[in-house]
Amino acid sequence: MRRFILGVLAAVMAVALVTVAAEAARKRPRTPAPVQVHIDISSQRMSVRVNGFPYAHWKVSTARRGYYTPRGSFGVTRMAKVYYSRKYDNSPMPNSVFFHGGYAIHGSYYVKSLGRPASHGCVRLHPQNAAALYALIQRHGRRARITLTN
Repeated sequence: MRRFILGVLAAVMAVALVTVAAEAARKRPRTPAPVQVHIDISSQRMSVRVNGFPYAHWKVSTARRGYYTPRGSFGVTRMAKVYYSRKYDNSPMPNSVFFHGGYAIHGSYYVKSLGRPASHGCVRLHPQNAAALYALIQRHGRRARITLTN
């Protein structure tokens, strides 16, 4: 019986310890990502901040009619300096920064379409701007927050 009571007490104490640790972690303030990318789909513009300071503002192209660009806040899931779309005729996607499944921010050679919806869902940038963003995110250890809003 004594062993049973000690076992129950140990289990209760373990649950209490986990609860206290979880509460402490919840209350701890999160440090913001050093690179913050905001894409405003309605204006087809991207703004980039580094350590809270403005870094760049660029024109983008997001999903055209019949396609969708996800909204929300995402981290970087993977990066590829050279990438070709398997889904869309091996189209080049230089300096790809993937943030949600197959969705990425990447360079596009269709620079005349920047500033208006034209993609299949990815966020297209001028190739030079995509290279700058890629290098910036890579320099900060892929710690970036990508936010897309209407």
